[in-house]
Order: sequence, then C-alpha cells, then structure tokens
Amino acid sequence: MSVTKLFFAGSGGQGIILMGQMVTYAAMYEGLNTTYYPSYGPEMRGGTANCTVIVSDKEVASPVIFEADCVVAMNLPSLIKFEPLVKKGGTLLVNSSIIDKQAERGDIRVLYVPTNEIAAEIGNPRGANMVMLGAAIRATNVVSREKIEKVMREKAFTGKKAVTIPANIQAFEYYKVD
Repeated sequence: MSVTKLFFAGSGGQGIILMGQMVTYAAMYEGLNTTYYPSYGPEMRGGTANCTVIVSDKEVASPVIFEADCVVAMNLPSLIKFEPLVKKGGTLLVNSSIIDKQAERGDIRVLYVPTNEIAAEIGNPRGANMVMLGAAIRATNVVSREKIEKVMREKAFTGKKAVTIPANIQAFEYYKVD
C-alpha cells in the first residue's frame, strides 16, 4: 500500500490552500484516493493557513495526521511549528526567500527553495507558491507533473485567470530537485 502525507503551511495570501487543492485534484485525476483538510485563520491575508493532503492507493480513513512525509514551510512561524511534524527520513521544504533560519533536525531531507526570488526572476512575482509546489512534487513524486498542469488548466486557473497558466507552468517547472 502506498500512502503519502503532505502538509503545507504559511500565511494567508501565500497560496497554501491552493497548493493543497491542486495536489488533491491531481491525485483524483490519477485515480488515487485522497483527503484534503484545510485550516486557516479568520484574516483574509497574513493570518495562518495550512492544509493536510493524504494520497493513497487505498481508502483513506481519516484526514488527520500525526506525521508527514513532506512538510512545506512558506514562512518562519510554519517552520518553527511544523518541522517536528516531518517523519524521520521525510522531506522539509523551506521558503528560503523569507526564512533565514536553518532546520534543526538532521534526520530529514531539507530543501531550501528561494521561491520569491525565482518567481521574481521569471517575471511572475505571485508565482512563489507554484515554484514551491513544483519542488514538492519533484521531491515526493506523489502525483505526476502532467496531472498538476491539467489541474491548472481545468480547475485552478479558469476564466479570467486562464491567462496566468503559461507563467504558472513556468514557475512550477523551474526548480529542479537533486
């Protein structure tokens, strides 16, 4: 049985909830079972935001997790609070553009991704979350990149937002994980 547990965390306005939704839709497109459990503060921007995504080839009994295969920390409070959630041997992705603190654990793989710098460099300053999503997908292989791009076209960036698809695909594809 294959189960991957992901946890995305940051501030409202950083696209945390969108990243979780996109992984969930991509998993469904791949015929996998998935749960998505968002949590956010009452503020529209700047408050806390996080979500749990579980992807499995079997039925998922609960959306609640006590450890994650992969944690994405888009701001410093998220790194401090959720680094312990990464299971031993798991992966922690850190937005090194705004987090100047190093991870404390030595029993996990840590990737420092300068998401804001990359997004600005490619001319898509609002695409930092897509840069990080690309890094997370490459680090975990939880879903295919093709299914994420399908989600962009069919779910995430529709209507007036469709013009952003090429820039978001570029941001998603930019960061390569070793």
